[in-house]
Amino acid sequence: MSNVAPADIDDGIASAASADPLGPGSMLYDLSHQVRWGLVATRAIVLEAAHPQIDAALITNSTFVAHPWRRLRNTVLSTQRMVNPDERVRRREAARLNRLHARITGTDAEGRPFNAADPEVRAWVVATMFESTVTMCRLSGESLDGPALDRLYSEFLALLALMEPDGGKLPPTLREFWPYYEFMIEERLENTETVHIILDRLFAQVPAPPLLRDRPAAWAAGRALAGPVATAITVASLPEPLRARLGLPELPGARTLIHTAYLSTRLATRLLPEAWTRLDTVMTMLDPKYAPAPDGDPLAGLRRGAAKAGALFRLLTPSPMTPPADESRLRSASRFFSEVLDQTGNGYLDWPDVAAMAREIATRLDLDAQDEDRLFTAFADWWRELQKELDTDGDGRISGQEYAAATAAMTSSALIRVAEVLFDVTDADGDQTIDAREYRALFRTAFDHDAGDGDERLTRAEFVRRFLNFMAGRGHSDAYEGLFAQS
Repeated sequence: MSNVAPADIDDGIASAASADPLGPGSMLYDLSHQVRWGLVATRAIVLEAAHPQIDAALITNSTFVAHPWRRLRNTVLSTQRMVNPDERVRRREAARLNRLHARITGTDAEGRPFNAADPEVRAWVVATMFESTVTMCRLSGESLDGPALDRLYSEFLALLALMEPDGGKLPPTLREFWPYYEFMIEERLENTETVHIILDRLFAQVPAPPLLRDRPAAWAAGRALAGPVATAITVASLPEPLRARLGLPELPGARTLIHTAYLSTRLATRLLPEAWTRLDTVMTMLDPKYAPAPDGDPLAGLRRGAAKAGALFRLLTPSPMTPPADESRLRSASRFFSEVLDQTGNGYLDWPDVAAMAREIATRLDLDAQDEDRLFTAFADWWRELQKELDTDGDGRISGQEYAAATAAMTSSALIRVAEVLFDVTDADGDQTIDAREYRALFRTAFDHDAGDGDERLTRAEFVRRFLNFMAGRGHSDAYEGLFAQS
């Protein structure tokens, strides 16, 4: 990957016509792998959330309220998959997004229907990323006039075309884009609840880097200082008409602050070693589970498979524990409910929470369509079982107290099917066991970590037992809790 500077942009225009519009050599590929792309993703998410359909989808069907950082992380990861050098990876990610979005439908608080797969919604998501990229370059002092801007817009059109083969609802030319963008800002965007949640919580919940995870007080103090600054920078970068509608005044000195921040990230990208300024490096520091396969790596398929199996073991292998007494078990189940099951943070377990767990597992393990469908079907069956047994008042949700009280006797054929889907994903040779040697080898490959010298073999039955213990709140697993509970 090459760092993008104004000269690089201008010099590459002449040969751009025959180049892959999304792969290595494209402007979007280079930019999306730089650490400053985080500024684009953050600003774009705010603009997306002001769209009423996206707001409703995030509020009612997403984990964004409880886990805002996860949404940003998944946006970055998905974008990088969509510009992967391997076209098969791009198509696979586009198909995954199509399946995910097709499942997110409903009605908002005002009775208006929403659908995450609506072509207008998808076009707006891509539009916000394009305009935020242009804004980033402009505030960084880079020129994107003329051919460079046309080229960048054509790359974002190609990105949309991966999901919408007919081109979606973005204007076909850059000249037509800016009136469309102004119309959306003036006529379609609203002062939504989600925008304020993003600005209030996103920077307040940035996970601590590894060196500070044992010093939560120090990280909290630093975050308390940096968070408001990051929020002020994001707000100051928004279009003025939208800021006014959202009731977000521009703080004194914000213009200077925003130019300093954007220019500093550009200078860092140009002057520091490339490995230090890759977005992957920063995301991995904040979230060790963020580990996309290196672009162009001939072993990328093996690495993805290793990551899938390694993630699955980290996901489901509990640490040794002594079975708790009844009172301790109830406390453990209650804590498990609030930290793991209540994905949307509303204090109850309902279908959006269960669907969010299925989406997160499918995304992390990069399941194919068949395995993903099996997983979602099993989770849906589990939810129906829970409703039948625990939703006594028929309000479509389950309290933490109800869940905790039922864990001692809880059995579930649907959860067994969830575990079996996950087991089948890992059991590549079909021998119905996963041996320790394979586990250790894959764990080191995927996570650069020694998994230990145990010689345990996991049978299907043992795998299922451990999974059920965890989902009932009876067995602890740091890895599994980290998957769902991490913000």
